[in-house]
Amino acid sequence: MNNDATKIWRDGRIRHKVGAKYLASLAACLVLLVMAIAAKQARAQWPQVILSKDGTPISYEAFGAGEPTLVFVHGWSCDSRYWRAQVPIFSQTNRVVLLDLAGHGHSGMTRTTYSMRAFGEDVQAVAEATGSQTVILVGHSMGGSVIAEAARLMPGRVIGLIGVDTLENIEYPLTREELKTMTAPLEENFQAGSRQFVGGMFLPHTDSQLRDWILADMSAAPPAVALSAMNEMMAQYVSGEAAKIFEEIRLPVVTVNGELWPVDFEANRRHMYSYEAIFLKGADHFLMLDRAEEFNRALEKAIRLIVEKSVKERSGTE
Repeated sequence: MNNDATKIWRDGRIRHKVGAKYLASLAACLVLLVMAIAAKQARAQWPQVILSKDGTPISYEAFGAGEPTLVFVHGWSCDSRYWRAQVPIFSQTNRVVLLDLAGHGHSGMTRTTYSMRAFGEDVQAVAEATGSQTVILVGHSMGGSVIAEAARLMPGRVIGLIGVDTLENIEYPLTREELKTMTAPLEENFQAGSRQFVGGMFLPHTDSQLRDWILADMSAAPPAVALSAMNEMMAQYVSGEAAKIFEEIRLPVVTVNGELWPVDFEANRRHMYSYEAIFLKGADHFLMLDRAEEFNRALEKAIRLIVEKSVKERSGTE
């Protein structure tokens, strides 16, 4: 091999080695970058704890990105797990926030009274901690009363409320004697009484494993918390506060309802800024779990209605 050929061969080997090292370094950097991004995303999805107004620790989780932020509020003796079928869908387009109200799930239970107002402060603390400026509150069952309180505490931040099988008639007439009769079985034997109470919220075709889990889960709630929350929620119907609160918040309300209880449109519209309802035929009280796919489509529609009304209001065309 002559000198020129030797030089060309040697230079080619050097360039190959340098190129291989460069590619190896680049690949290592990409791997580290992917790992760093994955670690950041994992950290962002770790559960968080924020103190409510009275100092009670409130557990919450945030998923995804995008406004408006959807804050999901569970019902009586439930927790954030009851929204498990909604997170994978709605976190693709919106920030999704789940929380455990005080006395539920992983949140603190140091209160002596579990009022709707205090629960609303739990929601407010979480919404403010996430930095969300445009919020739609989604509340199931008792969560409907909670999100109304939370909206009253956050004027300008909340653009609408979505009730899930709740707020059927905010004028529902209830006396203190009827409330005592309602809660008597819970006070006598909470586990048996709650199973009987919740058992009436299913339909014959409800998934049997889901029904058994919900009955076992809700009947295992702390009796003192559950009884206080029940009395505080229903006392709003005795006093009329359940309707009056909507005269203060002046926000659009959309509900997604099953077929267990009739909806009184006239009663709701006498107090709400606007009210619409979407019905799932043959659905029970826990429709977000038992009829998840159909419910998610209905919830998408409800969100769209709220956003459209908010846009029209801001543009002055509403």
